[in-house]
Amino acid sequence: MTVSSTTAITNATATSSSTTTSSTSSSTQTLGYDQFLTLLITEMKYQDPTKPMDATETVSQLASFSSVEQAVKTNTTLTSILNSNLLTQASSLIGKTVSSTDGSTSGVVASVSTSSSGATATLTDGSTISLDAGVTVRE
Repeated sequence: MTVSSTTAITNATATSSSTTTSSTSSSTQTLGYDQFLTLLITEMKYQDPTKPMDATETVSQLASFSSVEQAVKTNTTLTSILNSNLLTQASSLIGKTVSSTDGSTSGVVASVSTSSSGATATLTDGSTISLDAGVTVRE
């Protein structure tokens, strides 16, 4: 890798890091999937083809790329399985009587919907109850 290639990669890293820092409100700085891919592609783009980097380093980067991609696919699959499991469990409440945690709302479950925040039961009277911890279920 030439000096100008190293400078370009360093500049790309600095730009990506400042973008990551400014776009997140959390105090931790982690390299996300998209940022990792951007850095990897930038590094490969600016390397000198007549003086490629060490073959071991190339294989290591490709393995890292594959590992990150596989982790993303695994997370997507796990999320899908969890959502399916949540819907299956929630649907078993249809026709049963539920009471909210504070006891202010109670009724027979007509339908159940799921979202990223959890499951919500719609009662036969049209009111809704969030199916969180503390909800009472009766036959």
